Amino acid sequence: MNSETFAVAHLYKEEKAMDMHVHDCLEIYYSISGGRQFLIDNKLYNISPGDLFIINQYESHCLTQVDKMVHERIVISVHPDFIKALSTEETNLGACFTERGPGFSHRLSLSKEQQQRFLYLINKITGANDYAHDVIERAAFAEMLILINSVCMKTEEEKETYPVGKYNRQVDEILAYINRNISGPISVAALSEKFFLSESYICRIFKAATGTTITKYVTARRITIAKAMLGEGKSVGETFEQSGFADYSSFFKVFTKTVGISPKKYAQYSNS
Repeated sequence: MNSETFAVAHLYKEEKAMDMHVHDCLEIYYSISGGRQFLIDNKLYNISPGDLFIINQYESHCLTQVDKMVHERIVISVHPDFIKALSTEETNLGACFTERGPGFSHRLSLSKEQQQRFLYLINKITGANDYAHDVIERAAFAEMLILINSVCMKTEEEKETYPVGKYNRQVDEILAYINRNISGPISVAALSEKFFLSESYICRIFKAATGTTITKYVTARRITIAKAMLGEGKSVGETFEQSGFADYSSFFKVFTKTVGISPKKYAQYSNS
């Protein structure tokens, strides 16, 4: 990623589950073994073998229901500028990350043939090490993006919908409420009163369904919103006011710790 291109990781070992997080790269997540759940923004997905997830740089996400099972997957981190460089005036290879209609799904359930094609291209990318290896990598990577975008477009044309994970209806309602009111004050006490549940119970069912706490989820969503606003050219002040943080000091501290640079520098970087 230091070269502002991409990185591919084929993982078997189960690492400690990460909390809700955001990062500046785009992510393509392909599950080989399945058996987990993915929380992306306010959508929770079951993960089956052959599922492929498309996550952009503004979306908070984490794996849930992590246990001691082997979890084989391929994770590809892509610098947004690399996809721009591969695209043309007629073909936006980053469309799958940005052009999303109502009711879109982050998850693509690949057919057996599509899975085979995807893995063939991954092997071609990672196996290129002789003469013109860089050209081969770029060509295979572009072909992989064409495959992914083609599946996205077909899904949209056929109006296919993939059901989100079946989880506690109360948590579904809590997630929807949080996202409708993310720019205002949100606390466990207020949610407890709103849904007529005890604070301990609401925290327990939320953690069981999503794998993260209410506080961490709210913070990650607010950082996601702040990154998107700054990326759209909004001022730091306007972003702070609309992202739901109680005061500027908290906003600055949390944003800098999570993203790695200050809001002002992030805005300059995003719009340079």
